[in-house]
Amino acid sequence: MIPSIRTAYNHQFTHQQYQDFLDGMASEAGEAAVFKVAETPVFIPAQLTAQLKQACDEIIAVIMRPDFKELTRDAIPHHLKVPHENDHPHFMVIDFAVCRDDDGTLTPRLIELQGFPSLYAFQELMARQFKTHFSIPDTVDNFFNGFNGDSYFQLLKEVIVGHYQPEEVILLEVKPDEQKTRIDFYYTERKLGIKPVCITELIQEGKKLYYENNGRKIQIRRMYNRVIFDDLHRQQDKLDKHVNLFQDLDVEWITHPNWFYRISKYILPFIHSEYAPKSWFLNELPVIPSDLENYVLKPLFSFAGQGVLIDVTLADIDKITDPENWILQHKVQYAPAIETPEGPAYCEIRMMYVWPDNSPAPLLVHNLARISKSKMIGVTQGQPQRWTGGSCAFFEEAL
Repeated sequence: MIPSIRTAYNHQFTHQQYQDFLDGMASEAGEAAVFKVAETPVFIPAQLTAQLKQACDEIIAVIMRPDFKELTRDAIPHHLKVPHENDHPHFMVIDFAVCRDDDGTLTPRLIELQGFPSLYAFQELMARQFKTHFSIPDTVDNFFNGFNGDSYFQLLKEVIVGHYQPEEVILLEVKPDEQKTRIDFYYTERKLGIKPVCITELIQEGKKLYYENNGRKIQIRRMYNRVIFDDLHRQQDKLDKHVNLFQDLDVEWITHPNWFYRISKYILPFIHSEYAPKSWFLNELPVIPSDLENYVLKPLFSFAGQGVLIDVTLADIDKITDPENWILQHKVQYAPAIETPEGPAYCEIRMMYVWPDNSPAPLLVHNLARISKSKMIGVTQGQPQRWTGGSCAFFEEAL
């Protein structure tokens, strides 16, 4: 997207550099990524950087409304509510498609958002390895707000580990060693000293939780939560016996599971910004648009694009028996904004926030990018193409 940097990168790229880049990440994390990592980062020009920040500020203003919890009181399915919810999420991410205005100018459009952490450790590793193996100019940066690799991980340590010993904090997931994102778990452990633990390995005694580490039973004070609870609910019958996490437990959550639902597709209809496509709860839709081909239908409770209908028909709407659990959103037209040696590609940019307990507002710290040559970015669709996959962005400073 920054033509001079893009042209130079494409010209200098070699497959050996790319393999060395992949090997460098695997060496540091202890295992290679099992998902496709793109051959290139995304280079964001200053004007688009400014628009992304403005869009995020407008969305954050909604989340910081004094009545936000009341606004989202119905966002959490009753059977998935967890006790001891705190005042704000410790992590949240906001996803944008890169599009073009009518005049051809690049512009962001809100896709989704989550009160949930995703790949916070791995994204730093990826960006640093891009810098190590490719020529990334100093005029662009992967961090925001003055952070660098050291201060970034210091912040993560303060928020996730806090005043506890690392062995008293775990990364909680369902079968972490089988997850596609496990490289992030392993690198998190290397950087912060906290172990990935499966929900089936938790030991409950009264309200306290424990896990075994090298033959020692250790009380868990905090859980860095990577469990998606509606996915956990769907998998209940396939899992071994495990602790009921919906009860009153003497443990701290980072981030508390309820925020996954409060900050989600549920709040799209409440966001009014030039960078946010119009959205409605399906049960509150004043009239069904005559141009349904320009809309996308999204279930509230899904992840990784599951259940999303991108070519909506009246028949699709008629089939829905729980319209209160669906969002109709004006379709976003992705721009083929990234020039690769094998044709143009689309991309999404994820803006990544950390919200420490002592901070009045969330801090924008890092980013994630996804590059694709198909409509559904981030959804597994057979053998991945070259010059597509998970990536990161380097931003020109906003003017």
